[in-house]
Amino acid sequence: MNKSKEEIIELAKSTLTIEADSVHNLQNFINDDFVACVQLIHKSKGRVVVTGIGKSAIIAQKIVATFNSTGTPAIFMHAADAIHGDLGTLQEDDIVICISKSGNTPEIKVLIPLLKTGGNKLIALVGNVESYLALQADYILNSSVEKEACPNNLAPTSSTTAQMAMGDALAVCLLDYKGFSSTDFAKYHPGGALGKKLYLKVADVSLQNQKPQVKPGDSVKSVILEISSNRLGATAVIENDELLGVITDGDLRRMLERVDSIANLKASDIMNKTPKKIESDELALSALLLLERNNITQLIVTDKGKYHGFVHLHDLLKEGIL
Repeated sequence: MNKSKEEIIELAKSTLTIEADSVHNLQNFINDDFVACVQLIHKSKGRVVVTGIGKSAIIAQKIVATFNSTGTPAIFMHAADAIHGDLGTLQEDDIVICISKSGNTPEIKVLIPLLKTGGNKLIALVGNVESYLALQADYILNSSVEKEACPNNLAPTSSTTAQMAMGDALAVCLLDYKGFSSTDFAKYHPGGALGKKLYLKVADVSLQNQKPQVKPGDSVKSVILEISSNRLGATAVIENDELLGVITDGDLRRMLERVDSIANLKASDIMNKTPKKIESDELALSALLLLERNNITQLIVTDKGKYHGFVHLHDLLKEGIL
């Protein structure tokens, strides 16, 4: 059955609206049990074991990933596998979060008594607060939804979105509770653009470059040759290990527009005495922001005020810091 463009757009918008309303309604379920769960997990010496079956198991894996990335140790245990041997994953101090829309699936009904026997605290992230799971749990995180976004009200859509959002709320509260900082975050995200924004230092990038430099009395020809010998488009002007200024290829062009002869000009005549600089132990992200703010392509890098090299915009783009 063919659908018009307008019908497709309308159904997509309706899906997003229903799911957004379902998530928004979760605010009504943030109660004393939610607070108790945050406090319980924060004080726990064990891990958070998140379990579920079907689509809820997929959401459980996402919540585990979010917990781990924000400093709350967690593992995933599939509810079906748990009753066939994987229950040995569970340790004495672990807290279990069991995710289910109905709370009445056969696997859940088999698993819950086994969990209770072990004495582990059980949190039900459940869409039916009158279900077997909810009634057996120590704490309930209500993820009930009015309806699924599926036109037939069958495919898990709003319900799984609500489960994931409730898990995020729990993770964020735990993150804040323990004072989890951007530095801590970087430890768990060393790879990719995100990690680099949080831990990559200017020195890590600048050390890959040459350290072009001339003396203040060097000729313009020497300056041009020094700039041409590297890909940075600039050179530092140094005397007795002291940074006096910088000369960029832009400075050379502007000089040629002003003068008829360069025969008697020296590096000190054309250098910029107040170049933009950054310390080597600053974050590379700070260098990128400084470049963008000043609409330039390279920065002098210093180490406690001493010339350390250059960092170029292309270096930062190559590292994927965007």
